[in-house]
Amino acid sequence: MKNSARRSFLKTATLIAGVVAVPVSFLSKEAFAVLVPKSAMQYRPHPNGPNNEFHCSKCVHFTPGKSATADGTCNVVEGPVSPNGWCLSFTAKA
Repeated sequence: MKNSARRSFLKTATLIAGVVAVPVSFLSKEAFAVLVPKSAMQYRPHPNGPNNEFHCSKCVHFTPGKSATADGTCNVVEGPVSPNGWCLSFTAKA
């Protein structure tokens, strides 16, 4: 009788976990994204740093455009972003 109750419990728990996981899997990170205006992040279309080594193409938030010189997008800043740009959210890729 113990094994039967345990098996029933595990089946029910698995079913509940599956029902909860399905809707969550359809949510994308974009559903939660709140993009900040460029002015609030002090965005500028040129690099920063002592040797201009900090720029969007080296940032974890940057998604490149169709070519190396084309504007891309950012997970933080709204609108098109230059690969040579920089803002306060700059975080170097590992």
